[in-house]
Amino acid sequence: MTIELAREQMLGQQIRAWEVLDERVISAMRSVPREHFVPEAYQDLAFADAPIPLAHGEEMMAPKIEGRMLQALALAPEDSVLEVGTGSGFVTACLTRLAGVVLSLDLHDDFIIAAGHRLATLGETTTRLQTADVFSFRPSETFDAIALTGSLPMFDERFIDWLNPGGRLFCIVGQSPVMEARLIQKTATGEWLQESLFETVVPPLHNAPRPPRFQF
Repeated sequence: MTIELAREQMLGQQIRAWEVLDERVISAMRSVPREHFVPEAYQDLAFADAPIPLAHGEEMMAPKIEGRMLQALALAPEDSVLEVGTGSGFVTACLTRLAGVVLSLDLHDDFIIAAGHRLATLGETTTRLQTADVFSFRPSETFDAIALTGSLPMFDERFIDWLNPGGRLFCIVGQSPVMEARLIQKTATGEWLQESLFETVVPPLHNAPRPPRFQF
């Protein structure tokens, strides 16, 4: 099977089949060469319906989850986006094609360096990459959209504070074996609305607050 055929099968049998119908999202995922972002040892799984292991116990999310996240954020070309968890840089590249300004954070400096090289080979020069622990990060700006590519064991309202009015947050909340993907929208009055999207399991963001353990 050729790479292009495998890519189209991923888009048709995984992305569209999981109700990702936004043509801008599909075009972005088609135009970013996913195979360039997958570790060499897992090239055979580049378009598989499965997460792909990365260093530091991290992983690339399955393509269908990436697609649902990108669609839920409903990005416009003028939007500013914060991505938490650069990882391989694949989602970062997709965000760059869909939005205006993208700031991507990752705790691991080697991820930031490698993602920067991959993005540069695609001609992406406007995305800002920064090594940072988001739980000690203090942004100097607010954002139209925030994408968390790792899960939160418990919801953290700091991300709401970082949104502009009308902004959207995609997050996955909970602990294994069941986590819930959520879309949260901040209203013009500073309140927020929450929508449950689907259930999944992804590794938690490092240093994310956890609920207290029950003690007898």
